[in-house]
Amino acid sequence: MALSGFGGVMPFAYRSIVERQRWYTPAEFAEILAFGQVLPGPSICNVAVMIGWKQCGFAGALAALAGMLLGPSVVVVVLGALYQHFERVPRVEHALGGMSAVAAGLIIATAINMGIGLFRDRAGPRTVPGIEAALLALAFGAVGIAHWPMLMVIGILGPLAVLLAWWRRA
Repeated sequence: MALSGFGGVMPFAYRSIVERQRWYTPAEFAEILAFGQVLPGPSICNVAVMIGWKQCGFAGALAALAGMLLGPSVVVVVLGALYQHFERVPRVEHALGGMSAVAAGLIIATAINMGIGLFRDRAGPRTVPGIEAALLALAFGAVGIAHWPMLMVIGILGPLAVLLAWWRRA
């Protein structure tokens, strides 16, 4: 999986873990990912360690982390050496530009699939997907369009989301 994702492993991880293997629901994967993003280090490594730990304990966590780091590290060192020799070749520049566009598309597609899965998993009388979608749109608009500082947006929308979740459970 780590060798499949040039520029982003998360789409491949999501597809494999949620859609193919069905080890986790989209909501469970989103929770693991959210926790992995809060911890220091690369999110995908944190997710791999948590899933490895749940599946096989300490050995699983160690194997998952090694799988995420060892193969890609060797590939990056080899690609770095090759890039030093071929960085000015126009075809190489175009290929890397195309790979960045593909990686961005995969990340966007994964985000959309996760969002759809979250709303689908939580379908029921207590769900208010409109509120969740509104918070998502507000966060996107504030950070992505208005360029407000992310800490300020989190400081405002975070407590609001917690309050809405508490109200929904009450």
